[in-house]
Amino acid sequence: MPAPELSYAVIIPARYESSRLPGKPLVELCGVPMIVRTYRQCIQACPAQQVYVATDDSRIEAVCRAYGIQVLMTATTCQTGTDRVAECARQLAVDVLINVQGDEPVFNPDDLRLMIASLALYPGEVLNGFCAIDNEQQFRHASTPKVVMRPDQRLLYMSRAAIPTTKQLGFVRGWRQVCVYAFPRLALAAFAAHPGKSELEALEDIEILRFLELGWEVRMLEMSRQSIAVDNPEDVVSAEAAIRERGL
Repeated sequence: MPAPELSYAVIIPARYESSRLPGKPLVELCGVPMIVRTYRQCIQACPAQQVYVATDDSRIEAVCRAYGIQVLMTATTCQTGTDRVAECARQLAVDVLINVQGDEPVFNPDDLRLMIASLALYPGEVLNGFCAIDNEQQFRHASTPKVVMRPDQRLLYMSRAAIPTTKQLGFVRGWRQVCVYAFPRLALAAFAAHPGKSELEALEDIEILRFLELGWEVRMLEMSRQSIAVDNPEDVVSAEAAIRERGL
């Protein structure tokens, strides 16, 4: 018998404070707030009634509601975006919560379609996207979480360090995280129940590591290279160039 279809919601966590780019979700990219651009990419892949922005900030809420975007208000005490998604799980009666980062305004909707289609293939597993690294600069950059996997694409480790590397610390090939995730309810509950960040999660500042440390399998799905994470002011220039080039 085919696996039962899993219900899902797409959550876009958004917080106003950012040490590297304050007010990041509301930064305008070619005249449109970044959080709105991310939402518009999501609703190309699934119905708008299944997409929510999760925030604790009234400024973000106001902008989203002005654009007709559903908003879930969450606590100001959420340490991470995944904690914010876990709080949304208590407000929504769905099997899986899909997290799309709010700072991915030009991501490929096909990547979200792949994630949705994969829910029934890997029930009970945490899913995360990855793609090949384009160049050595990206490989060396601490803002790029690097992915190391088993042959079956289950995650072994993720790091801001330049891995995997040779004995001479050279760049041969590598893979980077694409910030689209799917979390079963039980996995989110375990994540949220942990008292604060786990050891490796805190060291690397990579949330997915908490799932590994808690014993959950993380299945990596190969996605396109079109995503551009906007973490720093210089990333705004790259994102706007991509928006103009792709006609978004």
